[in-house]
Amino acid sequence: MNSTTFYSHGKLLLTGEYLVLDGAIALGLPTKKGQKLKVKTTQFSQQIHWESKLADNSTWLSMDFQWNQNLNFSSEETSPEAQKLIEIFNYIASQKPKLFQQKKHGFSFCSKLEFDKNWGLGSSSTLINNFAQWAEIDAFQLQFKIFGGSGYDIACAQNSTPIIYQKEENQIQVEPTQFLPKFKNQLFFVYLNQKKNSRQAIQHYKTLNPITKLDAKERIDEISQQILHADSLADFESLLTAHEKIMATLLEEFPIKGCLFQDYPKAIKSLGAWGGDFILATGGEAQKEYFRKRNYSTILDYDEMILDV
Repeated sequence: MNSTTFYSHGKLLLTGEYLVLDGAIALGLPTKKGQKLKVKTTQFSQQIHWESKLADNSTWLSMDFQWNQNLNFSSEETSPEAQKLIEIFNYIASQKPKLFQQKKHGFSFCSKLEFDKNWGLGSSSTLINNFAQWAEIDAFQLQFKIFGGSGYDIACAQNSTPIIYQKEENQIQVEPTQFLPKFKNQLFFVYLNQKKNSRQAIQHYKTLNPITKLDAKERIDEISQQILHADSLADFESLLTAHEKIMATLLEEFPIKGCLFQDYPKAIKSLGAWGGDFILATGGEAQKEYFRKRNYSTILDYDEMILDV
């Protein structure tokens, strides 16, 4: 039986978090690590075997699905993961029924992450983009149907350089861009040892005052453009700090630096949903040691994390 492998990049959002949902200009950074999806046709009629593997090649999810003549999918597995996969397969079947109309065969899917699934680098969006490549359907529409969100993570999954992303109503603009800071050896990422539920954070954001959000959006748009052209580390740090201050006021939350790292001598910026996943910090080895002493052991240099080819 034939097999095909698909691949998508992970993501980090440097600017425009939350506000990207309301049309803000956002700077997205595809990561070097992503997710692979291997698909084989099998002899098991109208059946699907699914496996999800971690970076160490261990299996964290294994289940079976069936579909009937009406192209409806089901499984004896009742976990949230199984229900989400059923939702994905049902949507794909509604868009591309011919994939499942060959009654004499089934499929085997094996999805493998290259990064820790708790890191918030896009385990869902990379999966969705891989599914879309396999089914030859629109990845953004699949993402909006299954998970919602802004879609910037799908754009990162599809690109191998940093991107400027903007979604206004139903119009999506993705512009590959160069972001090669001269001071990137002074940039690193720290995992905060906890994963933030971005969907809950988004629900809170949606309750905020629209006028306040519009004002914040206009200022963040400017910062997103300025960050691309920051010539010095000092300018870059100033822009990061300004971004954090605007978002803190909007979200009515303290910036992560004020909450956890008040005595940190350099700049810190949250990435994505505030309070979890990764932060971007500026500094060198002495500053990395600052985090290690506080039991933050997952520290990645800019060149280790970010893809720019």
